[in-house]
Amino acid sequence: MAWWSREGRGSAARLQEGVQDLAARHSDAVARSAAGRHDEAVPLFEQALEGCRATLGPDHPDTLTVAGNLGVTCTAAGQFRMGIDLLSANLSDRVRVFGDDDPRTLTAADALATAYRLAGNLDDALALSGRVTAERRRTLGPAHPDTLTSRMGMALARGATGDVESALTLLKAALNDSEQVHGPRDGHTIALRGNVGACQAVLGRERDAAATFERAAVDASVLYGPKHPYTVALQEDMANTSDADRFVIAGSAISA
Repeated sequence: MAWWSREGRGSAARLQEGVQDLAARHSDAVARSAAGRHDEAVPLFEQALEGCRATLGPDHPDTLTVAGNLGVTCTAAGQFRMGIDLLSANLSDRVRVFGDDDPRTLTAADALATAYRLAGNLDDALALSGRVTAERRRTLGPAHPDTLTSRMGMALARGATGDVESALTLLKAALNDSEQVHGPRDGHTIALRGNVGACQAVLGRERDAAATFERAAVDASVLYGPKHPYTVALQEDMANTSDADRFVIAGSAISA
């Protein structure tokens, strides 16, 4: 018959308390990052990662999630070299633990592709985002939210190279699939439509861009609320379609 010593019960309780503390610290970091307070979130993610490695082990799925979030947040904070190094290591760890084609591995690969794009490493961004998009299309379908995220990232990388027409074509195709499956008032659909508008503005198609932004803003107002920062940003984009420098990919304005 199984039994627990008094010491064992105490150790288990302390372990549970430690895990709960790490989860709370991680949640705090996620909330700060989501609010754009990336510099505050980075040390919290670092503390949570150190604790997860000590408590759960370096290969535990939760540890790998925290490590990935740290890399994403460093990238968002403009610490591109550190972000790319962390995300590269995280991808290697997930390949080893989960395998090449596991959805969790593809999530890490997509995050690394985004970091490459934001850092201006466009060849790496295009190659990796293309691989992730193809694999997600194969396993999840073209309109799965994860696939749409990858398709948008691949299009943005293409636009960042200066090939805005190709980016626009890719975005329109993804937008069509997203709208058919998820409807117009879905986060992915709205994000894709907003990026379509940005490409149209850069290409000098101001009237088309204004109409695209207007529709995205209306849908965002319904989904998020009229005063949500994303809704407001879309409304401001709609009013400034003649300012091509406003629309930025990978840290620099897209050039037609």
